[in-house]
Amino acid sequence: MWTGLLLAGVVVTLGGLVQGLAGFGLALVAVPILALLDPSLLPVPILITAMTHSVLSLAREHRHVDWHGVGWAMIGRLPGTAIGVLLVDSLDQKRFSLLIGVVVLASVLLSITTWTPRPTKVSLVIAGLTSGSFGTAMSVGGPPVAMLYQNSPGALVRSTLAAYFVLGSITSVTGLAIAGQVHTPQLLTGLLLIPFLILGFLLSSPLRKLVDTNGIRTPVLVLSTITAVTLIVRSAIG
Repeated sequence: MWTGLLLAGVVVTLGGLVQGLAGFGLALVAVPILALLDPSLLPVPILITAMTHSVLSLAREHRHVDWHGVGWAMIGRLPGTAIGVLLVDSLDQKRFSLLIGVVVLASVLLSITTWTPRPTKVSLVIAGLTSGSFGTAMSVGGPPVAMLYQNSPGALVRSTLAAYFVLGSITSVTGLAIAGQVHTPQLLTGLLLIPFLILGFLLSSPLRKLVDTNGIRTPVLVLSTITAVTLIVRSAIG
């Protein structure tokens, strides 16, 4: 148990560092690997650690938040949360892992295209709906909204996503709790992972102004692709 928790902590530290620099990436780094280590780590413990990271990020760069965009994304997040709760309640572990792999891989493929979306009202609502669905079901809720801000200044991206993730994580955990999907062991695991998350966040502080988002983009996408493909193959042959 403790060995698995330590491995999960190392992964969360790396994810916290990445998200502290780019504004997103905790889920892309951590979720596929944690799903391989122990599917019970998803989605509640990661939602808790992601919410903690978002609170810290928001406190650090709150002056740059695009609250207009956060509001429209949250309009989509609310019904998306209900869809995510249904996904958690209806999928077995094999299909759950397969779905995680497909979603992460799709996010990577979108990231490397020349598509340049903008954060309009319609696109934000759609992104919030998608983000709410997968963020609640498997903690991978960042990419749909992050893609819309990919050409914005770093501080705006990090702070806006942090504000959205704080509200979104609270919504997702509340929805899962109402549906009876939140249990004490999951909450304890989430709390035990928070120190690792804080370490990653602190490591990002002196680096975020020195490292351009593109500097960590390729490693994140490569790692996400490898783990996503592993999950898909494992689900297919398992």
